[in-house]
Amino acid sequence: MSGRFAPSPTGALHLGNLRTAILAAASARAGGRGFLVRMEDLDRVTARPEHEAGQLADLAALGITWAGPVVRQSERFDRYEAAIARLAADGRVYECYCTRREIREAASAPHGAVPDGFYPGTCRTLTAAQRAAHRREGRPAALRLDAGGMEVAVHDECFGEYRGVVDDVVLRRNDGVPAYNLAVVVDDAAQGVDEVCRGDDLLESSPRQAALQQLLGLPTPRWIHLPLVLGPDGSRLAKRHGAVTLGELVAGGYRPADVVAWAAETMGLSDPGESCTFEGLVARFDLARLDRRAVRVDGTDPLRTWQHVEP
Repeated sequence: MSGRFAPSPTGALHLGNLRTAILAAASARAGGRGFLVRMEDLDRVTARPEHEAGQLADLAALGITWAGPVVRQSERFDRYEAAIARLAADGRVYECYCTRREIREAASAPHGAVPDGFYPGTCRTLTAAQRAAHRREGRPAALRLDAGGMEVAVHDECFGEYRGVVDDVVLRRNDGVPAYNLAVVVDDAAQGVDEVCRGDDLLESSPRQAALQQLLGLPTPRWIHLPLVLGPDGSRLAKRHGAVTLGELVAGGYRPADVVAWAAETMGLSDPGESCTFEGLVARFDLARLDRRAVRVDGTDPLRTWQHVEP
């Protein structure tokens, strides 16, 4: 079984991404698992080979290694289509003709305690005549899961039980590209991934993915959702916050080992100022000690000026 890190090759990894990668690799290694890297490059407009190469070089510079070749989602469409066909055979798929504006308006309407972007099933009950009318108008159809109002509880190692209502998530976009939630579920199962470490901004997606796993007869992995690294303004860290990529930090005089040591300290797995290589982090890794607080950094010198943020 394995852990994995699965970035989108749309730019350089920043400190938050690197911290998640370090956690994922260290947790997998410490638990006796293999470790894989997968490129979530479904969007061929923004994904670039040069970004993939840069991300892999950054991981290697930190001391992270992975087993086997890097898997790319853009090369696995046949697997996703087979999963959609299985769901369709079970009567779980319908066509959705909503425009982006209509989806935004539907998602902004009150629906109770539901995740961001919740889709209320606008097209679920379209008649054959209504679908035919949309086709005549030239509206391309996405495919959605008929979730039937499922409510799913998952266990996360950082947040405990998390329960969510599953909406009719997109399975294939209206441009023919398989959607993230379906692809990640299919790939994790195919690659034997039984532990997923990622940022807690994806915690809301875990009930959706658990529902798909149940409907497709696939195993549900152990989840570890790590609180995010935030910029000085308290929003999720981004390039606009300053020197936050490995290349920028190295240009400023830091070493890759300094980034590993910072990650270990922010996760509560090393003492302030203590040197810690990636191999050293694996040797001392203890999930019970993991600090469950977000980290806010100062973009001018993020490795030195940071603080934990109380939930």
